[in-house]
Amino acid sequence: MTTTSTSGTPAARTAVRTGTRGEPVNPGNPAVENTGGSVGTAGGEAVDTLALLERGRTLSTPVLRAAVDRLAPPMDTVAAYHFGWIDAQGNPADGDQGKAVRPALALLSAEAAGVAAEVGIPGAVAVELVHNFSLLHDDLMDGDEQRRHRDTVWKVHGPAQAILVGDALFALANEVLLELGTVEAGRAARRLTTASRKLIDGQAQDISYEHRERVSVEECLEMEGNKTGALLACAVSIGAVLGGADDRTADKLEEYGYHLGLAFQAVDDLLGIWGDPEATGKQTWSDLRQRKKSLPVVAALAAGGPACEELGRLLAADAKSNDFENFSEEEFAARAALIEEAGGRQWTADEARRQHAVAIRALDDVDMPQKVRDQLVALADFVVVRKR
Repeated sequence: MTTTSTSGTPAARTAVRTGTRGEPVNPGNPAVENTGGSVGTAGGEAVDTLALLERGRTLSTPVLRAAVDRLAPPMDTVAAYHFGWIDAQGNPADGDQGKAVRPALALLSAEAAGVAAEVGIPGAVAVELVHNFSLLHDDLMDGDEQRRHRDTVWKVHGPAQAILVGDALFALANEVLLELGTVEAGRAARRLTTASRKLIDGQAQDISYEHRERVSVEECLEMEGNKTGALLACAVSIGAVLGGADDRTADKLEEYGYHLGLAFQAVDDLLGIWGDPEATGKQTWSDLRQRKKSLPVVAALAAGGPACEELGRLLAADAKSNDFENFSEEEFAARAALIEEAGGRQWTADEARRQHAVAIRALDDVDMPQKVRDQLVALADFVVVRKR
């Protein structure tokens, strides 16, 4: 899929979407579309994206568990609860461990460099540890009580454990890489450290925006590029770096991952307002409850018109309200309806597709096996067509 657009606010930006053969593409909302487990093509055959995700999870989980086992009690069991390996009482469990997009990308990254997928396992584990460090802290900072259909760590084990275990996972990530003792491991660790710093920058921006009446589309995209794009970029280059790829190849893979991260976050922003709680594991209107200035919100506020003006008035009043937590479902639904009426929902769906197209184009500059390219394209398709 390709997308051509002009830069600027939603009111100024137009987009014409066509498929790979020039056919029109349905501008439906990626928050509600679902193509199933097979998208993209490899050698003329559908790529089984669910199998790619499962491979990443299967190969990385034993090493991930071994890393978590190094933690001192009770952090080891708290982390195990977070990952879904045990329940709140410490009994073995098979909880939802997330989509495993980042481990899948790290293994494909190694194959893109012409080495075995297994070379990318330490990178996959390191990126997954940093990702989950951010989730533990984000849940506490955002006050989220549910993740993956279970109570969050801070809700079950307390804020102190959420902070400590998050810090421990962050430290483990670099330990897993650096204990390899190779030049490539040092290069990979530098990329992971840079991505981690950008991720933290993005979280700081996200929190600060909650207390501002207005945030520009450009500011929101910068924040989401830091918070989500940077780590996905690292995931899709780290396996290649461990496999000996040069910096140019790694940089191009990072470009793919960065724009894929923006597409991923755009869809997350749609799900954060209109997603089905049974699929997402979060409350209805979850991002609105947290006053998040996500893409649909900032796009709607930049659009102009009556719905934009009414939305701006309501959100300004919300920021000063002492009773915000007691708002009814109808009040949140009214704000979501205004965002949609102002064009924020459609613009964000279009932006997800635009970022997807930019990500795919970056792959054109990487010399890799065609099968691996097809699989990276299929995973990009999966990211913008999902319900959770």
